[in-house]
Amino acid sequence: MNFTLRVWRQEGADAKGRFETYDAPNVSEDMSFLELLDVINERLIADGKVPIEFDHDCREGICGMCSLMINGRAHGHEKATTTCQLHMRKFSDGDTITVEPFRAKAFPVVRDLVVDRSSFDRIIEAGGYISVNTGAAGDANLTPVPKDAAETAFDAAACIGCGACVAACPNSAAQLFTSAKLAHLNLVPQGQPQRWERTESMVETMEQYFGSCTNHGECTEACPKEISLDFIAFMNRDYVKAKIKNRKLAGQH
Repeated sequence: MNFTLRVWRQEGADAKGRFETYDAPNVSEDMSFLELLDVINERLIADGKVPIEFDHDCREGICGMCSLMINGRAHGHEKATTTCQLHMRKFSDGDTITVEPFRAKAFPVVRDLVVDRSSFDRIIEAGGYISVNTGAAGDANLTPVPKDAAETAFDAAACIGCGACVAACPNSAAQLFTSAKLAHLNLVPQGQPQRWERTESMVETMEQYFGSCTNHGECTEACPKEISLDFIAFMNRDYVKAKIKNRKLAGQH
C-alpha cells in the first residue's frame, strides 16, 4: 500500500506551525498507524532531518497517549479504536492522510503532534481519588456493592484519559472525561464520604480550563472506550446536589 501523509510540524509552543508532506510507499496493511510514523521517522533520521514528535506508550489501546487527529477525526475514522490500534488496512491504497495534534485551547501544542494535557491532571488533583483513612484492607465481601453500581462504575473506569472527547467537541468541553472519573468513584461505597466535595471541586476545576457541554454528542462518538453520555447527566445531577449539600455543611460550622 502507498500513502501520502500531510503532517503538522511545529518547533515549539510559540512557533508557527505548517503541514509537511511525506511519501509512505510499500506500507504493510498490518502496520499500525504509529508504526507507519515510526517508519517515516527512521527515514527522516537517516536523512539527517528532525523526526516527527508524537506521544505513545503502551501501543495496546490502554494508556491514552496516542492522541492524534487523523483526517479531522480524533484517533481516526474507526469507531472505538485508539490511534495505536488503527491499522493501515482501514485506509485505501493511495490515500492522502492528514495528521494533526488535538486542537483545543486547554491542550496547547508542545511540539509537532504532542500536546500538553496537564489540564486533565488538574481535574484529577481536585478530587479524583479516595483519601479516607480506612486502616487495614477488609475482607473482599465486607462492603456489599450492588451489581448494577459495580458494573456501571467499571464502565466509567474504562476511560483512558486520552482527550479525544475534548478534541471532538466543538466547544472543547471535558464533561465526558470528568463525569467518567467522577462516576467510577461516586457509584461505589468507598467513594461516598467525599462524594459531594469531590464533585463540586472537580467540576469547578474543569470549568477553569474547558468549554461548556451543549449535548452535541461528538465526545462519545470519538471516545475509543465508548463512554456513555449518561455519565454527564449523572455528573450534572450530583453537582446540583453537591452545591446544596456543601452549602448546608458550611452553614453548620
